[in-house]
Amino acid sequence: MADSVPGGPRLSRRGLLGGAAGLGVATVVGAGLAGCGSSTEQQQVVPFYGTHQAGISTDTQDRLAFAAFDVSPTASRQDLVDMLRTWTAAAEAMTRGVMVPGESHAQEVPPADTGETIGLPPSQLTVTIGFGPGLFDQRFGLAARKPAQFAELPPLPGALLDPTRTGGDIGVQACANDPAVAFHAVRNLARLGKGTAVTRWTQLGFGRTASTGTDQQTERNLLGFKDGTRNIKSDDQQALDKYVWVGDEAAQPWMAGGSYLVARRIRMFVEAWDRDRLSDQEQVIGREKYTGAPLTGRDEFDTPDFAAKGPDGQPVIDDTAHVRLAAFENNGGLRILRRGYSFTDGIDSRTGDLDAGLFFISFQRDPDQFVTLQRKLGVHDALNEYIRHVGSGLFACPGGVPDANHYWGQQLFEP
Repeated sequence: MADSVPGGPRLSRRGLLGGAAGLGVATVVGAGLAGCGSSTEQQQVVPFYGTHQAGISTDTQDRLAFAAFDVSPTASRQDLVDMLRTWTAAAEAMTRGVMVPGESHAQEVPPADTGETIGLPPSQLTVTIGFGPGLFDQRFGLAARKPAQFAELPPLPGALLDPTRTGGDIGVQACANDPAVAFHAVRNLARLGKGTAVTRWTQLGFGRTASTGTDQQTERNLLGFKDGTRNIKSDDQQALDKYVWVGDEAAQPWMAGGSYLVARRIRMFVEAWDRDRLSDQEQVIGREKYTGAPLTGRDEFDTPDFAAKGPDGQPVIDDTAHVRLAAFENNGGLRILRRGYSFTDGIDSRTGDLDAGLFFISFQRDPDQFVTLQRKLGVHDALNEYIRHVGSGLFACPGGVPDANHYWGQQLFEP
């Protein structure tokens, strides 16, 4: 989580969309708690081709379907390349709101598209891919092309990781303003990858908890606080170039224009949080709950005054407050781009409490940006009493696909 930690209820058939057994997606008990995007947003197509992959600095959509895959032990390098070609064509088509390419109407073969989004608009779908550190072993001859800074995330304070929700050779992030559209993208890539890629873990998310668009309001997370007020915005090209995009000077040219994706499944102990008094909640976060303003200001976007003292001589924003520890002013200017979502996956059978929280996603030009922040937050953040990191993934997202003659990560595989 970064600076301070979704919307009104609206139930619909698609809002109650659960998972699919073939993908191992848990039923989303609360998927209908946040409404879909506006009619205009539903119709809009986000361009697939470009210098950067869509879904990173793109205005954050309302819904998420994330999947991590392992490449099958029997798959060859050519199998992997063929799958990426197929995935690229399928993803590009789905972002335009059309069916996956293939013999969709041939009666004697399975349909090329699973069909659950026929008649639905594109819903600003973006599909973003990244490669995990494990892909750069000896299996596919990629070891020499592994970036020097790209390694498995080190053990970090505040984490108790479930290996069944951690890691993966390939990560796919599908975001849209309709849950069916996001789920459809991941489902079809999993189907098209069968025999080459095996689904390792998945996560559905609802109610974005970070805003990247300048016209987007700051949403609230499951703790009831506005989340990501000071996030990098999509029009801040200087910040994107400095903190998010890997530059042309990259030692591995295939990463130029790309970024590193960190995914963390953060369990929130909402029952304990709900029993805490309002004043303590605000001290833990460092913001007023209802306005979103820092405790030293009146408006959500007021700059926090970390030097301000109260009548008792103590800092108004506590030394262990989340916003103080995460603020770039207190971290040598260090920033990351956040794209997080709330999740709820039923009940913890051991305790009867909700299995709910934040599926945190960040993009940065070097994974060490996240590691540096989390080492600090994991030790000192007062919020740690109410959260725990239980799943994790790190993926190198290559630059964008320039046109229909190329595929995801093509430069990585070229001689």
